[in-house]
Amino acid sequence: MHSSLVRVQNVFGYFTTVAFCTAIFVALSVLVTPQHPSASIQLRNVQVVKGRPHYYSPKKEEYAHIKFDLDADLSSLFNWNTKQVFVWITATYPSSSPTAPPSQAIIWDSIINSYSQLHPYTPFDAWKDLPIVGTNKVPAKKSKSASKKKVAEAEAEPTPGLVRLKNSKPKYQITDVTGKLASQANVTLELGWNVQPWVGALTWTAKEGQDFGRWKGIRGGKSEAFDLPALKGKSATQETVIQKGTPKPAEAKPVVP
Repeated sequence: MHSSLVRVQNVFGYFTTVAFCTAIFVALSVLVTPQHPSASIQLRNVQVVKGRPHYYSPKKEEYAHIKFDLDADLSSLFNWNTKQVFVWITATYPSSSPTAPPSQAIIWDSIINSYSQLHPYTPFDAWKDLPIVGTNKVPAKKSKSASKKKVAEAEAEPTPGLVRLKNSKPKYQITDVTGKLASQANVTLELGWNVQPWVGALTWTAKEGQDFGRWKGIRGGKSEAFDLPALKGKSATQETVIQKGTPKPAEAKPVVP
């Protein structure tokens, strides 16, 4: 402690220790908050079309277009340490090899931000209500109408984690490594998520029955099994070109196989 450098090192070491202990406390404190997510997924429509990944690709593949209904309540996943939740829906079906695990392909995903992510609080917000040092100026008081308006806006803010989708189109067209999907049997839609905290480790989907203390596994979150339809016949001059969006029929000359 006889030099400025040693004092700076001690202060910095103390600061990092306090910050590290605080981060551990915040990360572990979420274990006391109950989690009981629930979801319901239903198939609305499914089509299988044959097309190409892009216009100039000579390779033809079969793509599935799946529409669905989703009614999910993931609000219990949000707490004071939740930054955002990444949610997705996968189409799961048996692999071509009996020894391989089931194949999975994501048809829809979304990022749900927490309230603190959408409306961050900074130290500058607290300083706005403090008197200005060295002057006689005092921050103006907020009117009652402004306060009521702010409260009304907060109440109107939708609860994060409530997802309601009706006859929703998929974000992604799915295909298989073999390029064949028509007449695929025993396909199910499953909901998954990844909780991304401000501090701490990432947590993934807890399936039904996978309880951990006050954290319960999801109730539902899986559709009934269904079969993909057979591929419909199509003329040689009409093909489906798969790009970033929904497949659109495009007029083209016959392609040499």
